[in-house]
Amino acid sequence: MSQKRPNLIYLFADQWRRQAVGYAKEDPVYTPNIDQFALESMTFTQALTCNPLCSPHRASLLTGKYPMSTGVYTNCKVGADVMLQPEERCISDVLKDAGYATGYIGKWHLDLPELQYQSNPESGASGWDAYTPPGPKRHGFDEWYSYGAWDDHLSPHYWQNSPEKIKPNKWSVEHETDKAIEFINSRNSEEPFALFVSWNPPHSPFDQVPQQYKDIYKHKALPLRKNVTSDSFMVHTGEKVEDGLGKLQENQRDYFAAITGIDENFGRILDVLKELQIEEDTIIVLTSDHGEMMGSHGLMAKHVWYEESIGVPFLIRWPGKIPSLVTHSLLNTVDIMPTLLTLIGLPVPSQVEGTDLSPVLKGERKELVKQAYLCAYPGRKEAIEQFRESGLDNRAYGWRGIRTKEYMYVVHRGYSPGEKTVRMFYDLERDPYQLEPEVMESPQSHFIAHKLEEELAVWITSTNDPFIINNEVKSK
Repeated sequence: MSQKRPNLIYLFADQWRRQAVGYAKEDPVYTPNIDQFALESMTFTQALTCNPLCSPHRASLLTGKYPMSTGVYTNCKVGADVMLQPEERCISDVLKDAGYATGYIGKWHLDLPELQYQSNPESGASGWDAYTPPGPKRHGFDEWYSYGAWDDHLSPHYWQNSPEKIKPNKWSVEHETDKAIEFINSRNSEEPFALFVSWNPPHSPFDQVPQQYKDIYKHKALPLRKNVTSDSFMVHTGEKVEDGLGKLQENQRDYFAAITGIDENFGRILDVLKELQIEEDTIIVLTSDHGEMMGSHGLMAKHVWYEESIGVPFLIRWPGKIPSLVTHSLLNTVDIMPTLLTLIGLPVPSQVEGTDLSPVLKGERKELVKQAYLCAYPGRKEAIEQFRESGLDNRAYGWRGIRTKEYMYVVHRGYSPGEKTVRMFYDLERDPYQLEPEVMESPQSHFIAHKLEEELAVWITSTNDPFIINNEVKSK
């Protein structure tokens, strides 16, 4: 018998780009379980992250608000003094108040690192890591088996309800899937549950993947994307990696291997739902927080406006309620929270800034939004100090962008004081690999770019963003 409200399982990997899945037919990655799931789901080809960085995305995911509104504009790390505030109303708070059993497993990265305020934490947390004790900073999650930020995939650690570290000797994806299955099996069948699972791979370090998945790609010839234009690659900060094309191809194999490992463990969760006969009562989402450049445009990592960075896979299944089809409707991070709450039948908090896309998911509308607003801010400690020494607000810099199905328009003010503002317009239908941007000082003579800049200016004003887009462009 069906429950009054559906269960929710939300699974998201870290740094998994939209192109790196079998059904997309772009990157040559082996994902049989995900490909089959796509046939049973609504699959978004135009899902985007509002800020291609870990903590900002997570805060926006949970709150339905943009990074400037949550205050989480950069990663929660030592020197940034950034965290998701306890008073924020998150999707998990709403679910908890509605009687859901709630759980969170895996990477959290929404709390202030413990080293920010104490030199020798009882939990043993180091770097950007943090143990978040039970209370309001867990935002309604009853079961919390997690950590702040720590990239040791083959030897992970977690905390639960005490500062004592838990150290399983297992690949993090496999162990977190074990814990997810344990949570599902131990549920009270009389009440709905909501489970969020955050797998850290395929996030770097790329080589920390079990050998069985690496072996799948060991002798495969892996073609490079058409916009991989250099044999010397760098991260978004400009730090060069001088081991060139060979290292890139090694990273690519390991990156795909991790995704294949995620696919296998995702299949384990699907099998449990089938065994328990709760597939029809469960909404399941599979997605990512942001992408990975993997050599495209000579870059590694994320935090830039290219499709490999901002594009994420997004698949959602609810048998009998959500049609199985491919949609080209835009979906942004801030839209996820209000959409899921409406699907479940719960009220959306008034402060939410995203759009409820449930009519698209129900098959009632083809699309509801015409554009997605994207952003990135200087957040490295050195950059923050440089701006503050110059009497400037670092949050007023970086880049802001507006993405439609056809175009991407970016205004970039730089990541350090004194950089010249650059505008870039991309025709994605003509130039899907973004190799031929129209670079301009002013959009006044370009009809489409000018219109997009005006819309971008309105959004910037509405979110109280200190970014100065153009003194001549006034908000409506």
